Amino acid sequence: MLEFYKTDESGITQKIDLPQPGCWISAVAPTHEERNFLIEKIGVLPEFVKSSLDEEESSHIDYDDDVDQTLIIFDYPNVNETADPINGGGKEKKELTLQYMTLPLGVVILKGYIVTISLYENSNVNDLASGRIKGVDTKLKTRFLLLLLLRISQRYLIYLRQIDRLSSRTERKLYQTPDNKELIDMLGLEKSLVYFSTSLKSDELTLSKIMRGRQIKLYEDDEDLLEDVMIEIKQAIEMCSIYSGILSSTMDTFANVISNNLNFIMQILTVITIVMAIPNIIFGFYGMNVSDLLLPFAWFPLLIAVVACIVATLIFKKKDMFR
Repeated sequence: MLEFYKTDESGITQKIDLPQPGCWISAVAPTHEERNFLIEKIGVLPEFVKSSLDEEESSHIDYDDDVDQTLIIFDYPNVNETADPINGGGKEKKELTLQYMTLPLGVVILKGYIVTISLYENSNVNDLASGRIKGVDTKLKTRFLLLLLLRISQRYLIYLRQIDRLSSRTERKLYQTPDNKELIDMLGLEKSLVYFSTSLKSDELTLSKIMRGRQIKLYEDDEDLLEDVMIEIKQAIEMCSIYSGILSSTMDTFANVISNNLNFIMQILTVITIVMAIPNIIFGFYGMNVSDLLLPFAWFPLLIAVVACIVATLIFKKKDMFR
């Protein structure tokens, strides 16, 4: 899908029908014909389009001297809702599970246009198109880019707080009933934090290259905005590191608790096995075809077995084997 936007003289960004100099071109999941339009009509380099639509592309900045084009790949956070079936009361229900991940967003700065290319629809581009971000001017390409990056960095912080709340809620459930589902949810959150941490570090490197001003022309009015973006990214990196450490230690703690509970159960079963083996040993002696056994009456081995089991139980209890 291709959409064209341009900021008018009153500072309002409006949608237009055809691309004009100084406009913003938004390409979301473009078709083959739309890709050709970007390459042939707008003049975007084919490799820039291909890189922007690659899910595995990491954050970086690239500049082509021949055509004076700059590509900025910046990873943005994304969340998907999936419905997992659960059994409850004999009926199958579905519980929504949030899956956090990161995807690349390509921004191409070329003569007359600024182009954003993404493989999926994302809220950051939608916020720009709907006018939720103040100060947007499609003619000011550097400022447009920095406002977009600032929105992405703020989105990281929002999702990190959501992950922290989900982690706390899942942890409370684990204290009550340590089910496999809660442990799997915790593992999914931990994996999301790994994705965030990797993408944030690569985004920080891209911002550092932008701050040098070699590949993107920086203006004095945009320096404060660029610093705000860097502060937000560093804060997100720190939060991601803290939450990842807490989540990892929580998982290790519950693993130790489960292992300790298993050891306790095995200990109880071992004690029960030993106590139950005592009557078998005594009855085994009296069951042999041997003469001159002490008091060869039915009540005597039974009495010895009962007394021996009681004594063994008291010994194990004294040694704190029934904690």
